Amino acid sequence: MPRQGSDVSPLRAGLTCKCPRCGEGSLFKGFLTVAPACAACGLDYGKIDTGDGPAVFIIMILGFVVVGLALWVEVTFQPPYWLHFVLWLPLTLIGALLLLRPFKATLAALQYRNKATQEIELD
Repeated sequence: MPRQGSDVSPLRAGLTCKCPRCGEGSLFKGFLTVAPACAACGLDYGKIDTGDGPAVFIIMILGFVVVGLALWVEVTFQPPYWLHFVLWLPLTLIGALLLLRPFKATLAALQYRNKATQEIELD
C-alpha cells in the first residue's frame, strides 16, 4: 500500500524523482517531461508547473560554485585561458544536467505539499 500525504518528504520525493503523494511512482516519463499521473497512486500531475524555477536555482547555485572555483584556480595556479574553458564548460554543463531533474522534482513536490496551483480569474 502506498504511503499517503504528509509521510513523504518533499526533499526525499524530489531527490528520488518520485510521486510527491506516495513516494513510489515516477514523476517523469522522460528526462524532464512530467508524467500525466502517478502509476502507483493515480495522482494527477496535470497541475504541476514548476516553470523556470529549477533553472534559476541551478544558475545561482552552480554559478556561485563554478565562478568561485574558477577564481581560486586563476589566483592560485594562473593557468592559460584555454584550460579554464576545458575545466569549467564541461563542469557547468554536466552539473546543470545532473541537477535539473531533482530540482524540478523537488519544486513539484513542494508545490504539491503546499497546495500551490495556478488559479486565474477572468473578470
